[in-house]
Amino acid sequence: MSEGFYLDQKKVLEVGKKIKSCESKLNLINALQTLYDDCNAYVELYEEEHDISLEKELEDSLHNLEAEVEKAKITTLLSGKYDDYDAIMTLHAGAGGTEAQDWTEMLFRMYKMYAEKQGYKIRVLDILNGDEAGIKSITFEVAGDNAYGFLKAEKGVHRLVRISPFDSNARRHTSFASVEVMPKIEEKPNIEIRPEDLKVDTYRSSGAGGQNVNKTESAIRITHLPTGIVVSCQVERSQLQNREMAMQMLYSRLAEKEEQEEMERLAKIRGDVKKIEWGSQIRSYVFCPYTLVKDHRTGYEDTNIQSVMDGNIQEFINAYLKMFH
Repeated sequence: MSEGFYLDQKKVLEVGKKIKSCESKLNLINALQTLYDDCNAYVELYEEEHDISLEKELEDSLHNLEAEVEKAKITTLLSGKYDDYDAIMTLHAGAGGTEAQDWTEMLFRMYKMYAEKQGYKIRVLDILNGDEAGIKSITFEVAGDNAYGFLKAEKGVHRLVRISPFDSNARRHTSFASVEVMPKIEEKPNIEIRPEDLKVDTYRSSGAGGQNVNKTESAIRITHLPTGIVVSCQVERSQLQNREMAMQMLYSRLAEKEEQEEMERLAKIRGDVKKIEWGSQIRSYVFCPYTLVKDHRTGYEDTNIQSVMDGNIQEFINAYLKMFH
């Protein structure tokens, strides 16, 4: 298959994605217009008939309109260079062995459930399972409208406090896991990567796959020596495909690093009081002695910890977007 055909296919996919994004915006505008018209109709009917029973319908319509307008306002905050891109997320277990690895798996489940609620698709790119349970590290792609714009709010260290199910003495443990988020960049940004700056290692895949995937050294790990950034991929069937995906991830990581540095530079120029805390502890999930999830950047909190672990994290994301825009 020619390279020209491959590039044409990529262009078709890119155009299709832009069309889908425009359709989504138009659907939102049409939905808001419908809700607005409904509210007007109830107001006119109430003024004509003075029927008290219509008050409940009018109140419900206004609440629905208010909720949808709030959603629309949040999308206007997604003005970053890569906010409408798909996201690539990497979770790493902190120190603490099985306990931290179990926490990493719990976070992965939370993001899977969040993605499901948003209509996003998840694809695992690389995984290192825990020795006894859980996950040591996992990299996965999240595809959907504004996936990076929303999920960039999750960057940082997530802290868990609970009675450990792995402790026979039922003691309380604190565990940490880090979350990295970068935009998935299909085209190569204005970033030069020199071959001599790369250290490429091959290894045997440890994840699920066919015989060829698991028995040959098709997995790829690339280290970018100037920055120390490491990316890896093991899910494709050939070493060439894994290398291509890993290079795409490296471009994405470098572009995301560039964006972080630009945001920090602008914050210094503006003299912002708020900190842009890349890589610092951002949120605590406390299961014991009380239940509370608290974001330390925004102060937003939720006592329904099970709901949060079931993927209901949009309000945390909204609070972040409002504060840092």
